[in-house]
Amino acid sequence: MSQPVAFQLELPEDLARFRLPEGVQHRLDSLLDRQDRGTPLSADERSEAEGLVNLADLLSVLRLRAERATR
Repeated sequence: MSQPVAFQLELPEDLARFRLPEGVQHRLDSLLDRQDRGTPLSADERSEAEGLVNLADLLSVLRLRAERATR
């Protein structure tokens, strides 16, 4: 049975402003919009979209944690 692992990170104060850069967000929106319209994405585009969604999710979690830590 695996044991939970805890670690502590020092978060920079400006982390609350971390978001995908505008161009990267635009690319992700474009890929997701195409997919929503029923246009199939290539395997590379699907992989790119998944990676960008994962990165956006990670930045959101880090931003929320940084906001909580500053309260």
